[in-house]
Amino acid sequence: MSSVMDVWNSITGIFTTADWITLAIMAIVAIGAGVVMQELGAIVTTTIVALIVFALAVYARAVLLGGQNAAQLADKNWHGFLGLPIETVIAYAIPFAVVIAVVHGVRSAVWH
Repeated sequence: MSSVMDVWNSITGIFTTADWITLAIMAIVAIGAGVVMQELGAIVTTTIVALIVFALAVYARAVLLGGQNAAQLADKNWHGFLGLPIETVIAYAIPFAVVIAVVHGVRSAVWH
């Protein structure tokens, strides 16, 4: 049970400490993924792709708007990713999957 609470605390930490632009990027990527997903059976694949797109969008934001050196930031992010706990990955994946599934459900109900 403590693992579930750890993941829950990570999820709430993500949403309470992220800035509004990052949250907007998350929402846009998750909603877009939910719109383009063809069937609910592809939720895992769609979530993984959405997480990759989110990571690339945050990277692009740091390089283009933050004035970061692209090569140094890529190296730093890669090493950070290698040390990323699975709990954090799950904490990002769960909200993405939920939003993607809800958007897909609404899209399926409205467009079919």
